[in-house]
Amino acid sequence: MSTIKSSNEHLTINADGSSKDIKFQANGVQKASISSAGLFTSTTIDATVLTGNLPAISGASLTALNASNLGSGTVPTARLGSGTANSSVHLRGDGTWAAAGGGKLLQVVSMHTDSSTGSSVSDWHATNVTLAITPSATSSKILVSFNGQVYVQNTSGDGGIALKIQQAISGGATTSPDELMTRDAANYTGYYTSEANGQFVHRMPLSGLVSPNTTSAITYTVYFIPYNVNGSGINSLNGRSTLTLMEIDGS
Repeated sequence: MSTIKSSNEHLTINADGSSKDIKFQANGVQKASISSAGLFTSTTIDATVLTGNLPAISGASLTALNASNLGSGTVPTARLGSGTANSSVHLRGDGTWAAAGGGKLLQVVSMHTDSSTGSSVSDWHATNVTLAITPSATSSKILVSFNGQVYVQNTSGDGGIALKIQQAISGGATTSPDELMTRDAANYTGYYTSEANGQFVHRMPLSGLVSPNTTSAITYTVYFIPYNVNGSGINSLNGRSTLTLMEIDGS
């Protein structure tokens, strides 16, 4: 075995000349080198040499690292992508922690009633089909869905009924959004019959997507208006009506 050593002084190995590297070989095969810039390169680094108290080593120049060789530990979320990771975001394909985005269903409330409401007066009448919801964000949209039994009774000619769903924001305005009415301009757009001398009953859906722009409680109530009838309304003859409200993420 040949040994190069210095007992009393520093051992200096010099590759004289510009851009000359110091190379280490075993059996004629290069195993490591130190470049003229001071970069140490080795074909193999024994993990046992890293167990001592070594100073911090920069990995800026490390290449061809295989992630499958990570045997333990957890990669910090900040190294996976930009932004802040938490339970309400996911890592997007562009390397950013972000919320899932619009379209997510946030909450659902629903009610039903068998209580009937009727009138022959040509005006808007409130029913017992009413329900409240409190949006979690001003950007949320509310999908309002009604399905109920309506009836028309007439004895002398044609008759009909129209429906709307009124939106009342707590501490704010009460409106009748266009999305939530069969048609405001005519009293028979929900159901119409030209037959006289009868009572006509059927189920009728009405739904719409609205943007109330509030985080206050909102109450939705179904209204009806008769047209040329002796009687009309909802839930006659053992009928039942339901109202469902769904908050949808609008971000």
